[in-house]
Amino acid sequence: MIKKAINDPERIVDEVIEGLIFASHGRLVKVPGVQAIMRAHIEDGKVALLIGGGSGHEPIYTTYVGRGYADASACGNIFAAPSPQIIFEATKAVHRGKGVLYVYGNYEGDVMNFDVAAEMAAAEGIEVKYVRTIDDVSLPKADGRRGIAGSFFQVKIAGAACSGGLSLEEAQRVTIHAQQNIRSLSVAFRPGSLPETGQPTFTLGEDELEIGMGGHGERGVARKKMMPADQLVDLMMGQIIEDFPLKRGDRVALLIDDLGATTMMELLIVNRRVRQILDQRGIAVHDTRIGPYMTTQEMAGFSITLFRLDDELARYFDQPASNESFLKP
Repeated sequence: MIKKAINDPERIVDEVIEGLIFASHGRLVKVPGVQAIMRAHIEDGKVALLIGGGSGHEPIYTTYVGRGYADASACGNIFAAPSPQIIFEATKAVHRGKGVLYVYGNYEGDVMNFDVAAEMAAAEGIEVKYVRTIDDVSLPKADGRRGIAGSFFQVKIAGAACSGGLSLEEAQRVTIHAQQNIRSLSVAFRPGSLPETGQPTFTLGEDELEIGMGGHGERGVARKKMMPADQLVDLMMGQIIEDFPLKRGDRVALLIDDLGATTMMELLIVNRRVRQILDQRGIAVHDTRIGPYMTTQEMAGFSITLFRLDDELARYFDQPASNESFLKP
């Protein structure tokens, strides 16, 4: 028996979309005929921002639709990329004559389907550009990094750029600039599960933790014995900081992400140690976000994201943005 508050497993995504639209009180609508949501009122003459990916990671990507965020989100099935048709229909729905920017995670299925949708859009005379999220430092840069919780920061910058009247080319440039300055690393204490079957995405011993999982619950790149929070954060922060590398005088936005079933108590303890490390290194924290931003069902664990800001990125980061649903910035 699957112990989750669901009905028909085949209708999970449809019912999630319906619940989100109800929570928006008219500010979000469904794209007709496909699993996608969009803003009810999109300003004319702006570059449209379309995001998307597999469901089961809420609040990413579905709830980051609103003024200053994305104009629409294409929703795949659980842990699966949205189809080219879903992406194409959402593209047509949000296009306001200035082109459409895609932002999505660097996963094989997403890359393939968004590329196909871009070709379909081009055939209809819609110009599309894209920026993939690649913040996961557990993988070598040369192998093509995945997008995990740092995707939130990239969406926020892209949303500000598109809302700020930039051209499609300039919005893409600013979003790439953000992409190049975002680093994340995750750790799990317990796996998540597949809602359709209740089966775990991987197995983990009671005294073990997994470092470097992908957003869909893929196994990580290292398995270690459980350790105190400070020791674990030291290990993670060392890898993130050196990957930039960050230097004294830099400033960052910080995100401590709950992977699905981690208490706020634990996240705040993690934040305490992260700030101690950054303070010791002379790295200023411009903004802090703590909570569920990208989840993998009930996976227990967290990720740390650092977003290095310069004057341009800080200006876009500080632009007002409002989710059009229950989840406020």
